[in-house]
Amino acid sequence: MARAAALLCAAVLLAVALVAGVHWLLIYAVAVFPGELPRETLAWSVPAVAAVLLWLLRLHGIWRHGIRRRGSGRRTSRSDATGPGAARSGGRGTRSWRSTAIATAAFLGVFALSAVQINAYFGLNHAVSDLMGTAVARIQPLGAELKRLPGAAPAVSLAQWRAPAGQTAGVIRRAEIPGPASGFSSREAYVYLPPAYLSLPRPVLPVLVLFSGQPGGPSDWLTGGALRSRLDRFAAEHGGVAPVVVVVDPNGTPSGNTLCMDSRIARADTFLARDVPAWIKQTLDVDPNPERWAAGGFSFGATCAMQMVTRHPDVYSAALAFSSENEPALAKERDKTVQASFGGDVGAFDRQTPLQLMREQRYEGRAVYFGAGERDPEFVGYMDQLSAAARSAGFTVEAHRIPHAGHSWEAASAGLPGGLEFLAERWGLQP
Repeated sequence: MARAAALLCAAVLLAVALVAGVHWLLIYAVAVFPGELPRETLAWSVPAVAAVLLWLLRLHGIWRHGIRRRGSGRRTSRSDATGPGAARSGGRGTRSWRSTAIATAAFLGVFALSAVQINAYFGLNHAVSDLMGTAVARIQPLGAELKRLPGAAPAVSLAQWRAPAGQTAGVIRRAEIPGPASGFSSREAYVYLPPAYLSLPRPVLPVLVLFSGQPGGPSDWLTGGALRSRLDRFAAEHGGVAPVVVVVDPNGTPSGNTLCMDSRIARADTFLARDVPAWIKQTLDVDPNPERWAAGGFSFGATCAMQMVTRHPDVYSAALAFSSENEPALAKERDKTVQASFGGDVGAFDRQTPLQLMREQRYEGRAVYFGAGERDPEFVGYMDQLSAAARSAGFTVEAHRIPHAGHSWEAASAGLPGGLEFLAERWGLQP
């Protein structure tokens, strides 16, 4: 019993060291993430790693036991093979593999528990279909019947439009957005069309362009962000009216990070400020007035939204920023970001950051809605810094700490209804 307890303690201590070491390598050496991972996720990684170590130790013990038996064995006679010794040997083997099966089941249970708890913290997958990607895979392409139709009844103003009976839910479709001006190749976008859009004639609707976190992709807004249910509820409270929402990809790959800038990495800024708006206006029946356009996002996506509203207030007049960084980042060390994106030219990098732009320019008539999880002190600090700078630059600002949320999709999902109401007041959408 004492030996088992000692092995368990040793495995846990080694797991703590391994998790801490790998975390340090990912953040400071390899620079996979620009910031430290949440403490809760690191803590829940320890039991999983300890379980792996104990399981491998168990397999190693069986392997060594088998080697010893083969090395010390002798040729057995027929009587040996059928005698009581053979029965005992078979019994020991059976018991050994039975205990190994139990150890494997225990290992898998602990590993699954850690995975469930980490997923629960990040709030990304709410169902098995989210985890497997089957729900997103069933989303249909944007069909011609939902695009701007030549010769169709023209869109009407919201004041003239009357909601038809029967349509209570919006639809989600997927679409490819080309990058003719930027040359950027993005992953599929997702488009939410509210109930009002599905009527003819269509009303002129505002636009919300969303970005996900990094690593990640546009579909994260559908799973972790619970986008459709949040927007359907908003539409139900506003007579079927909600913004047309386009969730776009600024990174190109799950692990990519373009910083949402035009830099050595990619021309992501041109893609988001020129190609995306042009595609939306050409493809969908929406209000072209930039006063009724907003950008939004979570984490990396929130940083990107802040970049759009500060660099292109003539395209996006408002932003929803959930858990935004204080500036774009590839690594914890700022020098690595500047070197990779602008060859070490600090001035070129600074000229594109929201904080620098808000020191130099005025943004009267523009607005930002900030949210950050109350259990996420680092990003609450960023929110306080950014919101103070935005107010000083003339933005209309609201900032909220999201109860019970950390740096997770819960902050975006729970914060989105408040952000939509913030935009609705600006857009004149009456409940």
